Parts: sequence; structure tokens; C-alpha cells
Amino acid sequence: MNTQVPDLSVNIAPHNKRGLALVNPVMTASGTFGYGDELDGLCDIQRLGAIICKGTTLAPRQGNPQPRLAETPDGMLNAIGLQNIGVDALIRDKAPLWAGWRVPVIVNIAGESIEDYARLAQKLDGVHGISGLEINISCPNVAHGCIEFGSRPESAAEVVTAVRASTTLPIIVKLTPSAPDIVRVATAVEKAGADAVSLINTLKGMVIDIKKRRPVLANVTGGLSGPAIKPVALWLVYQVAGAVKIPVIGGGGISTTEDALEFIMAGASAVEVGTATFINPCAATDIVDGLERYLRASGIANLSDIVGAARS
Repeated sequence: MNTQVPDLSVNIAPHNKRGLALVNPVMTASGTFGYGDELDGLCDIQRLGAIICKGTTLAPRQGNPQPRLAETPDGMLNAIGLQNIGVDALIRDKAPLWAGWRVPVIVNIAGESIEDYARLAQKLDGVHGISGLEINISCPNVAHGCIEFGSRPESAAEVVTAVRASTTLPIIVKLTPSAPDIVRVATAVEKAGADAVSLINTLKGMVIDIKKRRPVLANVTGGLSGPAIKPVALWLVYQVAGAVKIPVIGGGGISTTEDALEFIMAGASAVEVGTATFINPCAATDIVDGLERYLRASGIANLSDIVGAARS
């Protein structure tokens, strides 16, 4: 048995002057871990690679009307609609808390216009406690913005260019599986200045109540997440990782160490754990433990040695 402690560390913004070094590759997906403090005490959040907070907009949002969650076979639909406290409250109430944490916190930002994204980036630039931004151009549950920008390479690049001009923070761009050509979107945002890409966001779907003969969700549609979407996510990560030189962060249905390893071997430098947290609040930290056990048992000293291993 190898007694050496494996090196799980990864830098997900190696080309940014600030960098974004993580002690391990396991991150929490936006919208599934709140602001981090809600789960503090249920699991040791300081052991995570990074926390990505829920989507943040310029003004507070109430989100979509209820009901906005529905279980599906091997997954769930959500139509939360980016409910959040707004960027000013985040800076005032959350960032000072994050500043005292060891785990870096990345703020997911969402807007209805390119100007919204630029203003959010300006406000968050230089705020102590914020280590990076994840640009949400992929949420399917709002009427305007987000997925409208992420579906085309040109509009996605415009958002990234505006954000890049507004901040020195590392920028991750979250991609949508609904894009006709996700590889073209990924290469476009890379050229525009993204430090990393994360994928995938949810797939659009719906459920009908056959007794009421009505859609279950008040919004009619919602974003499908959970194990049901993993094969789709894995394939898209595999494609994008072969097309870009910046780090790829994989997500979509990751519930176990084995799931995380598949994404890493497909070419992901890091992974996001989302829906699994609703079943097990410690799912992400359990995966950290599992990755260490796997590397020890396999005699692998560095996680980086298996990134993209399935590509050769």
C-alpha cells in the first residue's frame, strides 16, 4: 500500500497572473451549495477545492413561482430562476465571511445584457474573499439573458470580452449543452480571454402531472440535472477538452468518486458536484476522500497524471 500522500492540487487559471490554485479538484456547482455557509457544520467545507456560490445578479431576485422543483428518474428538474440576494448584499454580507475561509469562493454571475455582466465584474473585482468569477451564460430558467448568450460563439465571446475588460479575477465560463456547437462556443470564449470553461449546465425538460393534466412546474420547463445527464455531459467534456488549451471543469451527474474519475480521464482538470449534494450534503467531500484512496491504491503520485488518460 502506497503511504505517500497523493498530490490532488490543480490550478484552474494557470494563464491568469493571479492564478486560482485549489488543493483538490472537487468544486461545488452553482445553485446547489447556496453561499457555502448553509452547509458549514454538515460537512467540512474547508476541505473542498472550491465553492461556487449561487448565481448572482445586479439586483436581488425572487426567482420563479412555486412549484419549481420536481424529481425525475435518476435526476431532478429545477426552475428556481436565479433567486439570489443581489451583488451588493453579497459583497456586504457574504464576502467578509469568505475572506476568513481557507477554501476559495468563486462567484457565479448572470445578466440580461452584456452591460450587466461587465458591471457585476467591476463590482466584484478586488473584493476580499472572492477568488474568481464563473460567467453563467447557460441557465435555461430565466426569460432573458444567460442561455441566449451561451448558444452562439459570437455572443458568448462578447460577454467574455466585456468581463475580461472589467476585472483581473480569473474567469470561468459555464457552457450550455443546448448550444448547436459547444466546441465552437468553447474555443470562442477561450480566444476572448476565459481562463477556464465549465460544462455542462442543465438540460431543458419538463414533467406533466397526469391527474391535473398540467405541467408540474409553474415555469412549465426546468433544468434537468443528476445522474441522468452524466453520459451527455461526459461526451461534451471529452469533445471540449480536445479542442481548448485552457482547463476544463466537468460536471453533470457526478455523484461518486468513479463519476469524477471518468470526467478527469476525459480531460477535465477539475469537477463540479451539484445535485448529489441534495441527497448527501457531504457528497463533494466524500469524493475528495475517494480520489485520494484511488490514487494511493493505484500508486499514482499526482492527479495530473490521469487528466485526459482516456484520450490516449
